[in-house]
Amino acid sequence: MSEATANRFRVLKQGYDRFEVDRMIEQMTLELDDYKSRLDLYMKQSESSSQQLNLIKQRYQTLIGELNMREKAADEIARLALKEANRIIDTAQNNADSIVREALSTARIILVEIARISQDANEVKSELKEKLDALSRSIDDLEIPVVPKMEFLKDSDQDLPL
Repeated sequence: MSEATANRFRVLKQGYDRFEVDRMIEQMTLELDDYKSRLDLYMKQSESSSQQLNLIKQRYQTLIGELNMREKAADEIARLALKEANRIIDTAQNNADSIVREALSTARIILVEIARISQDANEVKSELKEKLDALSRSIDDLEIPVVPKMEFLKDSDQDLPL
C-alpha cells in the first residue's frame, strides 16, 4: 500500500493517464482481495481457536466436577467406615482389634486412592492450564492485516467537472 501512495500519475490534457490509473486500481483491487481473503482465514482460525478453548474449558469443568464427586464419595466412604468400626467395637469387644485394623486398612487404601485421584487431577489441571495458556498465546499472536484506507480506492476522475 505504501507503494501506491508513492506513485504519481502522469498528467495529460484532460487529467491523469487513464490506463495508468486503471492499472493502479486493478493492482489495489487485487491487493484488497488478498487482504480480505487473509482476513477471512484469520477470522476462521480465531473462531476455531475459540471453539477449542471452549471445549477445553468444558472438559476442565467436567474433570473438576468428577473430582469433587469422587472426593465426596471418598469422604462418605471414610465416614461410613468409621461409623461401622465404632458400631462393631461396641457390639463385639472380643473382635474389636481385628475389626479396627481392617477399618484402618480400608481407610488407608481410600486415602491412597484419594491421593492418587488428587494427584491425577492436579496433573490434568496443570496440563489443561498449559494448553489454555498455549491457546491464549496463539490467539494473542494472531496478526490481522491492516485494511487499506478507502480514500485510495476512490476514482478522482469521476469527481472532476467536465
